Amino acid sequence: MPHIVIISSSIREKRNSQRIALYFNNFIAEHKLATAEIVDLNEYQFPLFTERLKYQTNPSEKVLDFANKIKSADGVIIVTPEYNGGYPASLKNAIDLLYDEWYRKPIAIVTVSDGMFGGSQVVTSLEFVFWKMKAMLTPAMFPVPKVDKNYDERGVPVDKEGVDKRATSFMNEMLWSIEAVKRIEK
Repeated sequence: MPHIVIISSSIREKRNSQRIALYFNNFIAEHKLATAEIVDLNEYQFPLFTERLKYQTNPSEKVLDFANKIKSADGVIIVTPEYNGGYPASLKNAIDLLYDEWYRKPIAIVTVSDGMFGGSQVVTSLEFVFWKMKAMLTPAMFPVPKVDKNYDERGVPVDKEGVDKRATSFMNEMLWSIEAVKRIEK
């Protein structure tokens, strides 16, 4: 069974994107699609990095833990809010910390906003970063509009049936990408 890391990228107070990380963690477990864990950047509170992990002489335990989680994952779901058309600095900082760990790693992007477009403007910039790092981007996206009105604090959606249907399609693409990478690497 594949293992998926769900990165909850916002470190803001009263963040709503955490609700979607919780939703996917629960959805994956409920449907027995994979093992999953949330890697919450708010819990890491990384400082601004001046160098990639592979060039650091004395990396912290938290840095090594984060790197190992990404490296050992079969796939990564990035849950990111949209801040002024971009993604949070906490996510860029964590992405740029690593390099080799992202190579051919299946990545699926979930965008979140309080507005009606679901954070869709952030996708292009985030995809470009992962493309430059040679990650394997899944073609499916999962925009979440009006997150505060459509999900509770535990990640339970108001329209569970409709959201689960979208999530099934999204996860099928993610699982296909994971399988494709495994077959290529044999």
